[in-house]
Amino acid sequence: MKVFFACCLLFSASLVYGQTKSVENAVMELEKKRFDAQVSRNYEFLEKVLAEDLVYTHSNGHQDGKQSYIQSLREGKQSYEDVNVQEQKVRVYGNTAVVSGICQVRATNNGETINTRLRYTDVYVKKGRQWQMVAWQSLRLAN
Repeated sequence: MKVFFACCLLFSASLVYGQTKSVENAVMELEKKRFDAQVSRNYEFLEKVLAEDLVYTHSNGHQDGKQSYIQSLREGKQSYEDVNVQEQKVRVYGNTAVVSGICQVRATNNGETINTRLRYTDVYVKKGRQWQMVAWQSLRLAN
């Protein structure tokens, strides 16, 4: 009987681990698509993936909400040329996923060219069947 319960516990643990890895991979893929949408200016995708209550804190300390962030992209105040993820880890806590990583960003911000490495943390929350980003914060790293 103990062997049976041990097998059930092991099987359950492997299912949970597999589900967690699957969610981590899904969030990682969503993060890649979000970076791609920033570069390609895919506002329709950004409207879906960014939560209405988004808090987007840039590496210079400036903070945007969803609408002001998307508007700055539309107006060209913020323009991404490339976002190259160098390191990334996703941790899942129920319906919340925390992404931390390092990326190289080539962009223009209010006419200033930026080519810098960022360490970032962002948070996704599953709302219904969809993951949405609710927070981003980054800081510049020495090159």
